[in-house]
Parts: sequence; C-alpha cells; structure tokens
Amino acid sequence: ERVVLPVNTHIRVIVTAADVLHCWAVPSLGIKLDACPGRLNQTSIFIKRPGVYYGQCSEICGANHGFMPIVVEAVSLEDYGSWVSTKLEDLGDE
Repeated sequence: ERVVLPVNTHIRVIVTAADVLHCWAVPSLGIKLDACPGRLNQTSIFIKRPGVYYGQCSEICGANHGFMPIVVEAVSLEDYGSWVSTKLEDLGDE
C-alpha cells in the first residue's frame, strides 16, 4: 500500500526488516534508509509539495527484489486527516 504523509510537516520515519536487509529509498525525497532485521533505523523528512513520489528497495534482498515498489503520497494536512479518519472507520468495520 502507499504511504500517505502530510506536506509541510516534520515527519520521523522508522524502518526495520523482518527477514533480510532492505533499503527504503525514495530518491526524489532525498531518502535512503537501511532496514536491518532486529534493529530500528530512523530519519526525518519534510515534504514541501503534494504529489506522488516513487522509490524502491535498493538492496539485493532476494528473488522478488524487483517487486518491492515504494510509493509515498504527499497530501495536504486536511486531506491527511480525512484519510486517517477513513482508515480508522475501516478498521472499526472489521
């Protein structure tokens, strides 16, 4: 699924891995962060413009390495609040 984040907001990203080394990379946002099993790694980002940003795992992590796309959707804070509300309602319906 896409990662939905608000624009003009300081965001801390925390990554880890469950199986092998991965690398969470979104070049257009200037982010490349290693994900190591059993460890937490963090960085911060500040997205200035709404849009859809694409990345990928940039480690050779296994047979399905080419099928690990990363999509970050940056939206206004109001749209982000609406998205969170919708997701919470969806969780309540389950």
